[in-house]
Amino acid sequence: MAQHEVIAEVTGTVWKIEVAVGQTIEAEEPVLIAESMKMEIPVLAPVGGKVISLAVAEGDTVEDGQVVAIIEAGA
Repeated sequence: MAQHEVIAEVTGTVWKIEVAVGQTIEAEEPVLIAESMKMEIPVLAPVGGKVISLAVAEGDTVEDGQVVAIIEAGA
């Protein structure tokens, strides 16, 4: 199965993680919510599949372009 990276598109703080490792999610489903400049910005799954890892925790700082999770497509 192909693995896909979930990439943060903003610099900010992880406000809330919306998924768990092992969970099956749909494409465009929020993986986490980042807070940047007092705005809540969802980071969406690029594909549907199984979440196989999370690289951040709530409260962590993320940078634009940082990998925040890995999804195994079609799982």
